[in-house]
Amino acid sequence: MSRLARSTLLVAFFFGLEKIIGYARYILIARQFGYGAQSDAYYVANNIPDLILALISGGALAVAFIPVLSEYLEKGGRPALWDIFSRVANLVFLVTMTLSALVAIFAFPLMRTWIAPGFTPDEQVLAANLMRLNLLATFFLSIGGLIIAGLQANQYFFLPALAPVMYDLGALFGIFILAPATGYHLGPLQLPGFGMGIYGVMFGNVIGAAMFVLIQVPGLIRYQFQWKPIINLRDPGVIKVLSLMGPRVLTAGFIYLIFIAQENIASRLATGSVSFINYGWLFLQVPETIIGTAIATALLPTISEQFASGHQAEFSQTLNRVLRVILALTIPSTMLIAIGIPPFLGLLGGSAADQATLGLVTRAFLVGLAGQALLEVGSRAFYAQQKALIPLATSFLTLVIFIVLAIGLGFRWGAPGIGLANSLAFTIEGLLLWALLGRRFSGVLKSANTLARVLIGTGLATLVTYFVFHQSFLPSLLLSLIAMGVGALLVLPFIWPELKILSKL
Repeated sequence: MSRLARSTLLVAFFFGLEKIIGYARYILIARQFGYGAQSDAYYVANNIPDLILALISGGALAVAFIPVLSEYLEKGGRPALWDIFSRVANLVFLVTMTLSALVAIFAFPLMRTWIAPGFTPDEQVLAANLMRLNLLATFFLSIGGLIIAGLQANQYFFLPALAPVMYDLGALFGIFILAPATGYHLGPLQLPGFGMGIYGVMFGNVIGAAMFVLIQVPGLIRYQFQWKPIINLRDPGVIKVLSLMGPRVLTAGFIYLIFIAQENIASRLATGSVSFINYGWLFLQVPETIIGTAIATALLPTISEQFASGHQAEFSQTLNRVLRVILALTIPSTMLIAIGIPPFLGLLGGSAADQATLGLVTRAFLVGLAGQALLEVGSRAFYAQQKALIPLATSFLTLVIFIVLAIGLGFRWGAPGIGLANSLAFTIEGLLLWALLGRRFSGVLKSANTLARVLIGTGLATLVTYFVFHQSFLPSLLLSLIAMGVGALLVLPFIWPELKILSKL
């Protein structure tokens, strides 16, 4: 098995574990607070802190930073890597802290006029206070995001992949211990309860964010991290990172404006719509993270090295193989999960009507699974070439398409319409990026044989999965797992060549 394949599987395992723990976290929040005002306030309170994190020290930095760090590592070794790392990290950290302070000061006006104008004044105050608290978590997560970029540039993925799991464990502490007035029972053991309510959930996020940083410290020691208290905006490496990061910041900004816009629209719909959107997005993120994010995360350092070394044929071949793998994994997953998801939705509680709405929202998001995964890799393929303007332009187009679709579909069909608008907009962007890659690199889009086999196998697996799922000889949750398992086994021979490709990437 190749190094890239091992890295992909490692990242997929821990990302999948994180999503499973995250799913448990969402179940507990839903069961404690339902689909109501407090859960809606909690979710919108994440918007701006997540935006700051994504723009400055999260995804925007990592995607722009890793190709440059890889280049410095290849030319000057670890001392050169950590030198440029310190210069950029110091600058990014100062910017993050400044923005966080400004958001904390203006939290309520932001909530009232931009983020959740459809909330009542009391709900807006609650959401603003939760957002201020969440900015503390952003402080730690920003540090952790910087560390992840440095470690991944060294082709080290274990602790960076484990860090999100630690974050979720801290969050679970908030839900289990800090939030409830009466502690949970674990067999004969009764856990303490601090009665902090929804604020306890957010305090748990802060604890998890601190653990997100601490778990990565051994990795810094292993790779001989050396911090220097310097910035130097005239340094060629800093200039290169900022030149790449600038368009990426705008790109991430457009992406997060989509999420802010979708919750803005949802806040004007029936109470609970924001929660439905967040829970539906969670169910999409489990397979999308395991497939799209894991492959794209492990792939970026490799294709960055291939392109920097002038090996364009290898670059093109790698992208084509990844395209075929993504199609083989996402298309069957979409159909099988859409059939078997209802019992998992039931774990979140709520009325039959709530679960029916959540089912529609989740399936609407699942429509975009393949497109989301293609987008993850397609955008990184351009950043590996240090061409950031193309993803910037397509992300702006996606924002415009989403707003138009979300207004039309959201006010017509409610939360499911917003989910469908999200799927259509991101799928269009993913397909557009791959079409542009195909124009420049011959052979990248060669996948007709794969697509034909996948569609035939998926059709057969879908019919059998539907039939098995609608039997009644077992509890629904177990029956769902069996039905999806049978479907996966049926589709396996049809996608076996792509699974072999994945092992050899």
